[in-house]
Amino acid sequence: MEVLELRTYRDLQYVRSMETLMRSLDARLRAADGSLSAKSFQELKDRMSELLPLSSVLEQYKADTRTIVRLREEVRNLSSSLAAIQEEMGAYGYEDLQQRVMALEARLHACAQKLGCGKLTGVSNPITIRAMGSRFGSWMTDTMAPSADSRVWYMDGYYKGRRVLEFRTLGDFIKGQNFIQHLLPQPWAGTGHVVYNGSLFYNKYQSNVVVKYHFRSRSVLVQRSLPGAGYNNTFPYSWGGFSDMDFMVDESGLWAVYTTNQNAGNIVVSRLDPHTLEVVRSWDTGYPKRSAGEAFMICGVLYVTNSHLAGAKVYFAYFTNTSSYEYTDVPFHNQYSHISMLDYNPRERALYTWNNGHQVLYNVTLFHVISTAGDP
Repeated sequence: MEVLELRTYRDLQYVRSMETLMRSLDARLRAADGSLSAKSFQELKDRMSELLPLSSVLEQYKADTRTIVRLREEVRNLSSSLAAIQEEMGAYGYEDLQQRVMALEARLHACAQKLGCGKLTGVSNPITIRAMGSRFGSWMTDTMAPSADSRVWYMDGYYKGRRVLEFRTLGDFIKGQNFIQHLLPQPWAGTGHVVYNGSLFYNKYQSNVVVKYHFRSRSVLVQRSLPGAGYNNTFPYSWGGFSDMDFMVDESGLWAVYTTNQNAGNIVVSRLDPHTLEVVRSWDTGYPKRSAGEAFMICGVLYVTNSHLAGAKVYFAYFTNTSSYEYTDVPFHNQYSHISMLDYNPRERALYTWNNGHQVLYNVTLFHVISTAGDP
């Protein structure tokens, strides 16, 4: 439900930003006497094309409605199971009841995981939130924050930067108001930063050190070298920009995507402990990082685009749960022709991108099947 609430708020902000354009188009159409000049007609066509992302918003609302129907059905089944347990309370001892309740909790947790996870099958048309900053940069929200927290963080540039802007809400970010500034004690490299549970995780410039910076205390909580990781444009994505190390968060936690000399420049995916920054487990995907445009994690699966330029698509998927991969063909509309940051936010189930000085969002479609079979 938090995902739906966040999406509704985010898309409402976008629709509101389109209101002026829609009123202008309506006024021009009403004023037209049926004999538009070729120039006026082309101008109207160009303006109408700016409204195309609204169709993606409406399609996502339809998909979310189907999710709610499945959730309602599973909650109904779980409620029946709970009622059955209540009726049988007199026939069971405390330990038996505890086991049944634990099984019920596990089933509810599994339901939540299935609702949130699945295989990527589609990426929506882009929704441009704002055009701000240089050609390269990153912007994000906290993937672990409660729904009432809609702060946005903004980091312009891809190396030597230390200035992080924190906007109070997405609406404030769109308007460029109500923000505070954080000055990092160590400069960053690349654009693969992520905000997770109140802290910023980033690559320290000219090193393979991961830094965890806590916003509230304005201090570095921990920093640790990522063993063997290339840095300083040794193993960047195809667009360069010191993008050797890329940090990501999905439904299962914090990840680092990078490569080493030992694995011949192929992408390595490592699960990190967010408290200590130690590597929990690593996978060698076999995909050359310099051939990748960008990458992101969803539900333990690494998805890689084949380019950072126009014509890109999601081309490769690596499944950490089975240590296997497959080639994919998911269209990805690169509207402004140069992506330098691409990250998935599991809280909102959306892709955040920095595209040639534009901050852009994409909704994603995941295929998942919820089974309601099983004994209470």
